[in-house]
Amino acid sequence: MDAMKIVALPLLITLMQSPVCLSVTVSTSKPKVEVHEHTDAVLSCEFRTEKDQSPRIEWKKRGKGVTFVYYDQKFNGPYEGRAKIEGATLTIHSVTQKDSGEYRCEVTASKDHVNLGEVIVTLNVLVPPHVPSCEVPGSVFVGAGLDLQCKDKLSVPPATYRWFKDNKALTATPDTPYSIDSNKGTLKFKSVSKTDAGMYRCESSNNVGAPKSCVAQQLKVTEYPLNMTVLIAGAAGILTLTLLCCICVCVCRRRGCCKKNKKTKSTKSYNPPPPPPPPIRNLKHYKQTQSFMI
Repeated sequence: MDAMKIVALPLLITLMQSPVCLSVTVSTSKPKVEVHEHTDAVLSCEFRTEKDQSPRIEWKKRGKGVTFVYYDQKFNGPYEGRAKIEGATLTIHSVTQKDSGEYRCEVTASKDHVNLGEVIVTLNVLVPPHVPSCEVPGSVFVGAGLDLQCKDKLSVPPATYRWFKDNKALTATPDTPYSIDSNKGTLKFKSVSKTDAGMYRCESSNNVGAPKSCVAQQLKVTEYPLNMTVLIAGAAGILTLTLLCCICVCVCRRRGCCKKNKKTKSTKSYNPPPPPPPPIRNLKHYKQTQSFMI
């Protein structure tokens, strides 16, 4: 027993002489917060200090850069006048999609041995569906391909889409002449027929608010006019004839049928030489028979 006291006494003295590690601790009861647009968002931040009773509290938003939300005991930028702080818990009033992101609560206790503690809270602002933009052409020819587009870029989470024809929901099956992508909002026809004409509209939804629909638009399906058909047929015939002529010329050249004869007759005109002058007659010796005296 005495031996144990002898061993424990130096250990106790060592513990009493060693410095006590005093530190600030920061935590949150809800690291991920989801609220609807235009409501209040409460970002929880609790702290405990060992010695410092008046720590410095800061809130920052992390994004492409760092935005100071609460600094030097006041709110900054877009948070001024629309936020409050209780202890270290931050409340943002009437949030919008721009408020979504990561927020960092920092508590600095200068009198503690470890004087900085922090915690991150993620805010996600949910946005109900908006009226989608619908692209429906006024008319299309029979047999043509067709893509109808529907987009809602503002809803969070991203919307899913449904298409309606004459107020009846369309459901794609292997037997239908169209296909639907509910995530991209496309309605595709490989080959339009006259029965596909009607009033088309699109509806977006994301389970945050009520679905929203665009105004129905009329789609007309018409046949090609006769003159257009004749024009297309004539153009196709001319193209085919031109192609055949080109093929024939190429084949002829390869077989040597179209080579020019190297020996060609001269095409220069022949001009005969001028006729020779008339022959000079032989003069007889002239004998003087009479002399004249002047």
